[in-house]
Amino acid sequence: MSQQTIEPAAAFADQLFERYIAAMETLEVYIGDRLGLYEALAEHGPLSSGELAKRTGTNERYAREWLEAQAAAAILEVDDADAGPQERRFSLPAEHAEVLAGRDSLDYLAPVARMIAGSAMALPQVLDAFRTGGGVPWTAYGADGREGQSDLNRPLFLNLLGSEYLPSIADVHERLSAGARVADIACGGGWSSIGIARAYPNVQVDGYDLDEASIDLARANAADYGVSDRVRFHVADAGDPNLDGSYDLVTVFEALHDVSHPVELLATTRRLAGADGAVVVMDERVADSFSAPGDEVERFMYGWSVLMCLPAGMDDHHSAGTGTVMRAHTVRDYASEAGFADVEVLPIENDFFRFYRLIQ
Repeated sequence: MSQQTIEPAAAFADQLFERYIAAMETLEVYIGDRLGLYEALAEHGPLSSGELAKRTGTNERYAREWLEAQAAAAILEVDDADAGPQERRFSLPAEHAEVLAGRDSLDYLAPVARMIAGSAMALPQVLDAFRTGGGVPWTAYGADGREGQSDLNRPLFLNLLGSEYLPSIADVHERLSAGARVADIACGGGWSSIGIARAYPNVQVDGYDLDEASIDLARANAADYGVSDRVRFHVADAGDPNLDGSYDLVTVFEALHDVSHPVELLATTRRLAGADGAVVVMDERVADSFSAPGDEVERFMYGWSVLMCLPAGMDDHHSAGTGTVMRAHTVRDYASEAGFADVEVLPIENDFFRFYRLIQ
């Protein structure tokens, strides 16, 4: 084999090796997130391995290995690398703390590691789905998938949904301000419902989701934020033609691509909104058409599609099999089949999400 043939393979092997390192470091982030190690370092650092172990109820030897690994990855800083193993003190830089422990920050990304861990847990079922054409129930992704998705979207829904995004839709903002009824379809952990209720004190919100564990989480979150009197959560299939009510605003936030029957879900939103209500959908801001190689957002979305969203969406008979990479023309097609006259892409800027208004 010629040198010219070997070099490209070696270059790709180097790239893949770096990705394997990143994968392992992602699981280290998962450990730090789930065990409260980042939070302890953010609040009390710098800490030695013994101090971190004591504050978090973990074993010193494991804490020491994790601290050294995170410092080697340049996520943590070490005061004196030449000190003895148990004397070294580690700190979490403020900018890293915001990303890894800043639960209210728009840069908070620790939940992504939870979602990746949930995807790894479901991999045997994903492999089986690849072979059979079946699906993987959302419950297979466990608390890591459910809570990771909920906490990842939480800052956006609490910080921007009611302060920037919905106020930019003038007639919707006016209705919500006056006191409206809102149906939040596929609400998951409930942060979108809670965000609307906190921003608009006169609204009443009904959140619907098929996953009972997510509804339990949503109810607990609403209680924590003191809005349980105005936000109610229901275990219900949004595609059920018997789902009833009359609403001024019907929303579907980052969920349309996940459902097995998106046309039926949109038909429900159209019915619930009636002739005068508004329907707003938020979903992934992917490219308008497929190209290869894709940019980072496209790769990120395809990752979720392969590991989580497509398998979960296929877990029903005659699924549309949408997947995470749902392009704008697909949304238009689904809306048209559901009986909507038009779809407007709203001028709301976000790196990851696109907002649609469905016109009756």
